Amino acid sequence: MRDLRLLPKAHLHVHLESTVRPQTVREWGGPPEPEGPFASFREFADQRARVRELLCTPERFRRVALEFCQDEAAQGTRYAEVTFTAASHGERVGALEMPLEAVLDGLAEGRRYGIECRVLLDHSRRRPVERLWRTLKLATRYDEVIGIGLAGDESHPLAPFAEVLDAARDAGLHLVHHAGESAGPAGIREALDLGHGERLGHGIRVLDDPALVAEVRERGVPLEVCPTSNVLLGLVPTLAAHPLPRLREAGLVVTINTDGETALADEYARLRDVFGFTDADLAELAAAGAGASFAPPAVKEQITAGVTAWLGHP
Repeated sequence: MRDLRLLPKAHLHVHLESTVRPQTVREWGGPPEPEGPFASFREFADQRARVRELLCTPERFRRVALEFCQDEAAQGTRYAEVTFTAASHGERVGALEMPLEAVLDGLAEGRRYGIECRVLLDHSRRRPVERLWRTLKLATRYDEVIGIGLAGDESHPLAPFAEVLDAARDAGLHLVHHAGESAGPAGIREALDLGHGERLGHGIRVLDDPALVAEVRERGVPLEVCPTSNVLLGLVPTLAAHPLPRLREAGLVVTINTDGETALADEYARLRDVFGFTDADLAELAAAGAGASFAPPAVKEQITAGVTAWLGHP
């Protein structure tokens, strides 16, 4: 079997705040890593909130970004679109630009590990529209920020944010929302139509509606699938029960990601072990990630060529 750490990958759905190393959290006096699945999305969100509170200085934000680059590069990630809740952090620490600027500094330094990163700014559906306007303002100020999106509890609709999302589209930003993770097809349609979504963050509930499956397939909308995260959040009971194989069988564009809940090469290894995916299957998924990314064409081509080379050398 080929070494999955050597398979070049694009990582499209990963929250920076979820990637903080456990030893870094311990060093800063934070909460221990949970064991096993979360009891609810609220428990997950509360635990992550306690970790976010530890991020309070430029040095800490920068360190987390730099360590992210080092860890991702070791997993074979060559390009990442990392999600960061910049405006929320900025309001909390009383300096709107500082967290994002510190993270961008860390990501820039992280290029020495052979990884290129861009940033997507997210906003909780539970939070005020005004904060999303501030998020949009931040996104338009920094070239390394390529898009924004709505995240969090899907029981809260996207409709109140429609004006901001229109403005983001008009500003040339990419739009990617969490949808079809804990809620069903109606939320996916809202993310695609009202939200101008170009990919679906998770999207696994698309299978609940055959007509929507056909529409997503025909439009070529990629899914950012995060299997282990879905298990940890209790959205599917076990990895073996995950709908990933059915998503592929339906002809959808599937990319493999972690949500920040595991390491990317480890996620690929689980797919090999649990679903019996061949190296050709895994190479196809890695190539799909590169193709679905917002990376420059040259970066996409480099990753795709690397995937082909990996598959060609046992």
